[in-house]
Amino acid sequence: MPPSKISEVFEVLKKQNSSPITELNYRSDFTLLVAIVLSAQATDVSVNKATEKLFMVAATPKAILKLGEDGLKQYIKTIGLYNSKAKNIIRLCESLIERHNGKVPDNYEQLRELAGVGSKTANVFLNCYYKVPIIAVDTHVFRVANRLGLCKTKNADETEKKLNKIIPEKYRLYAHHWLILHGRYICTARKPKCRECVIREYCKSLCKSW
Repeated sequence: MPPSKISEVFEVLKKQNSSPITELNYRSDFTLLVAIVLSAQATDVSVNKATEKLFMVAATPKAILKLGEDGLKQYIKTIGLYNSKAKNIIRLCESLIERHNGKVPDNYEQLRELAGVGSKTANVFLNCYYKVPIIAVDTHVFRVANRLGLCKTKNADETEKKLNKIIPEKYRLYAHHWLILHGRYICTARKPKCRECVIREYCKSLCKSW
């Protein structure tokens, strides 16, 4: 897609929602990081239902460690992959206390060293909490970017590199959110709502005829 068209796409999305924010509920940098870890292969709605109760009793690394892995599972058992997520969150809390005095690091490299924190999680955290203009790629972003024709990539890593290269800097702060929201509510995996799509004219996908 030509640079001029890319700018047009994001101008249209910007008009729909000028300053989008994450739909995950959180109280602090730590609770946001935990919520993002929990959101992998799960909906924000399911995560928010679980963390509403969890964060009332444990909203710090020490408090979650006090719950223990089994205790934590009782709060997040409605979320997919809760067993492995509970284990990772416990390890994450241990790392935060041992290496960072219980505080969440504010840089990509240190975040990536934490258990359960991959590239996407680190980028989402930095974008949402510290307003770093970087694009994280989840299934929604991957799907929308490829359907739309912003890129032609095979995986999230390729997509992340491509989008951070071609999307103008002035749109990068919110691009992640615009693409996620568009994928979540309009350009869905099954039965995309093409007739309601505000950027349909730019789309290169065959789903325009759906």
